[in-house]
Amino acid sequence: MNNHFMNSKWLYAFLLAPVISAVLALLHFGFVFKSGTAGFGIVILLILYFDRLKQAKDVLLIMAAFLFSIVGDWFLSNMNGDAGMFIFGIVFFFFAHIGYFLFALMNGRMKRIFTFILLAGYLLFFAMKLYPNIDNTTLMWSALIYLVISCLSLGAAVGLRGSPVAKWAYVFGIFLILFSDTIIAYKEFVGYNELNYLILPTYYLAHIAIVFSIIKKRITE
Repeated sequence: MNNHFMNSKWLYAFLLAPVISAVLALLHFGFVFKSGTAGFGIVILLILYFDRLKQAKDVLLIMAAFLFSIVGDWFLSNMNGDAGMFIFGIVFFFFAHIGYFLFALMNGRMKRIFTFILLAGYLLFFAMKLYPNIDNTTLMWSALIYLVISCLSLGAAVGLRGSPVAKWAYVFGIFLILFSDTIIAYKEFVGYNELNYLILPTYYLAHIAIVFSIIKKRITE
């Protein structure tokens, strides 16, 4: 694919695929469409970097993160109250965050003060709201470790260098994942269900924002 095409704003049209998939998923058309924002994200990134995948190790991490997200989402979508399935879902989403975290570090640096404040706030949230309601030790540790990597991912995202648009789109995407996961935590551990309607829209929009960020990055390279 030539450089002129790679520098074209028409690349943003690729985002129509995950957007349509997200809409169909919200209309309950099944897991294929639920996984579509991440799945189409992988396809789009492969198209953008197909001729330089070996050099684009950071983008490969995002593809891996999307793949882990699909697997994690499958476990959560089929858990039906099974704590084991929930734990497996957390594990795969943990690996997804490793990908997001390493991508950000490869393109910037950790914002230490921001990360410290964010992590302190979420650890307080865990101690006061979640821990008293978790009676499964494995689940408790899984949730805690996942909370830590989620905060680290956002802290690293805030330290991205490069195009401001690409940076803040990526930050927005990681923030939305953290926001969606916070609502899930309230739902599963506290029994608070009033915000459940935001879980999937924010999760899908997170993938779209991250792909938008990578497209912007590719255009400006």
